[in-house]
Formats: sequence, structure tokens, C-alpha cells
Amino acid sequence: MRTSTPENENQKTNEGLTRRRFLETTVGTTVASAMAGSLLPHTDANAHTHPPAAAADARNRIPYRTLGNTGEKVSCVGLGGYHLARQSDVQESVRIIRTGLDEGINFLDNCWDYNGGESEIRMGKALQDGYRQKAFLMTKIDSRTKQGAAKQIDESLRRLQTDHVDLLQFHEVIRDTDPDAIFAVNGGMEAALAAKQQGKLRYIGFTGHKSPEIHLKMLDTAFAHKFTLNSVQMPLNVMDAHYDSFEKLVLPVLLAHNIGVLGMKPMGDGLILQTKTVEAVDCLRYALNLPTSVVITGCDSLPILQQALQTARTFRPLSQEQVAALLAKTEKVAQNGEHELYKTAHNFDGTYQNPQWLD
Repeated sequence: MRTSTPENENQKTNEGLTRRRFLETTVGTTVASAMAGSLLPHTDANAHTHPPAAAADARNRIPYRTLGNTGEKVSCVGLGGYHLARQSDVQESVRIIRTGLDEGINFLDNCWDYNGGESEIRMGKALQDGYRQKAFLMTKIDSRTKQGAAKQIDESLRRLQTDHVDLLQFHEVIRDTDPDAIFAVNGGMEAALAAKQQGKLRYIGFTGHKSPEIHLKMLDTAFAHKFTLNSVQMPLNVMDAHYDSFEKLVLPVLLAHNIGVLGMKPMGDGLILQTKTVEAVDCLRYALNLPTSVVITGCDSLPILQQALQTARTFRPLSQEQVAALLAKTEKVAQNGEHELYKTAHNFDGTYQNPQWLD
């Protein structure tokens, strides 16, 4: 079987797109950032809101949005995989996942390394009995090498008890060296593309929480290889807007190239709530008000899941005044990133603590 490469994958959709053209329409560097100021709209939450979903764009009153260039319809909120192995009873994890799917959520997040694989194992149990057909299933891998990535993909599929995932993402693109490593000869992208040819996955993206500049480098590197990513996952919340902001620097690039926007850490894994400046529902509403395809939120209990469902069902675009009020509440405490430790420390960097996962 012919090995697929970034150069021939997505060739038609990227015909004529060069590194220079990409830089001319994004904020990948300081120079490009200045250029982009005149080419892209300023990221203003009020300017990019989604109207309330029509009946055709909702399931069980959960609004659905389009996942960028894939054309797939996904629930505006998604279940975060990390929190789905915190329950002492496996069946409680299964209940949370199945209740989410029954109630209208279809987007499921997971990762090869979450809780030593237990998050995928529990999700795999939940996806039996016909539930796999209800889900848009995403997982992530860590390896930057072709051999390691192929192994992690197969391990994830076995744990999830499925023959394919809908979306595979490279996890924790948090080092300046990660983009080149993933796209190198015998790098992880070769394994992902081979797995796509084999029907083991449908779409490819990446995640990261450290630096908008590294996200931009990953996008730049992908375009340099004539490859369009299908999704990008990043922190989008009421504090990110004030400090080293993914919303301000990366979001306009994704919109310009119709790449699916996966918002994560709407509450900063609880760090934002600890400041007592905003409530959980406000955090979800702020993230939903951005042009996200999905806002991934951790739901470690049925009451927390119901809170997310209710927020999604009752969501209406925020006014400019409402957005400004939320940002004003968090502005002072967000200035130095101390409540966004995923950006400023290694607390959330699994691959920093376990570098062998990258092999």
C-alpha cells in the first residue's frame, strides 16, 4: 500500500497555497501579525457569535455547529475525557458518557495518556450497545515518531473498542520543536496519514495549551507541507483573553482557513473558579459565545453534566456589554497568568513529566 504523505494528502484543497500566502493571511510571526491586522478582523467576541440554533441544528435542544472544513455537525459542548476516570465506580463513568450522548451531546474528547489509559477504557465500555454510532469520537496521541504514533493509535483503538476514531489529534504541541518533529520524515504525521488511509481515523488536528506562538508555528508548518489541519484545540476562556491570548492570536487564523475550533479549559480546570470572580455558567457562556465548533468541558458527575447541558440549551449570544462585564471581572487577576498554570508552569504538561511518551 502506498504511504501517504503531507505533500499528497489534501492536495486538492491546498492547491496553490504556499508558505508565503499563509504568512500573508495569518499572525504566525511579528511581521505577519502586523500584516494580518489589515487582513483579518479583530477578534471580538460580539462580532463572531453564533445565533441561537434552529431546530435543524440541534439535537434534544443541544445546539450543533459545523466542525470547520470537515462539514461535520458537532454538539456545541463536548465531554472532556480526562475527568471521566475520576469516578470510583466504572459504571458511574459509563452513565455520565451515555447520559451525555442520550441528551444530545455527540462530541467525545479523550487521549491515549489520560489516567494511564483508563479514560479510554471506560469510554470504550460506554460506547458499546449502539452508543458508538451516536458519538463523534476524538482521541489524542503523544508520540512524535512514526513508529510510536502508529503504536499509540492502535492502543487507543483497542481501549476504545472501535475500529476508527472520527478525529485524531497530536497532543500537547507545547514545545517549539514539536511541529517540525511531527512533520519530519518518519515523524508522527506519517503514521496518522497511513492510519487515515487504512480507515482508522477520519480527520487530523492538534492540541496545546502553552503558547499561541507555538500553535501558529504548527499551523505554519502544516501549510508549508501543503497540509490543512481539520481542527485545533486550545484554551479559550475569560482569562485567556487578558494574557498571551489564544483567542486574540490563533482564533482569527483558524477562522480565516475554516479550521475547526475546539475550545478547552473554559474554567481553567477549576483555577478560574477558585478566584471567585466568575461563576461556572458564565465561563461556559463566554466560551460558547466565541466562534467555537465545540467547547470541551470536564464533567466528573451527573450534576455537572446537567449544568453543561442546561447552559448549552439556554445559550443566547452575549451582548457586547455582557462580554465586557465578564472580562472586567477577570482582568485584574488574569494579568500575569498565575491562574492559567497550563501556560505559565509545567503542572499540566504530561509529556514534560513523561518524555518517553513522545518516542
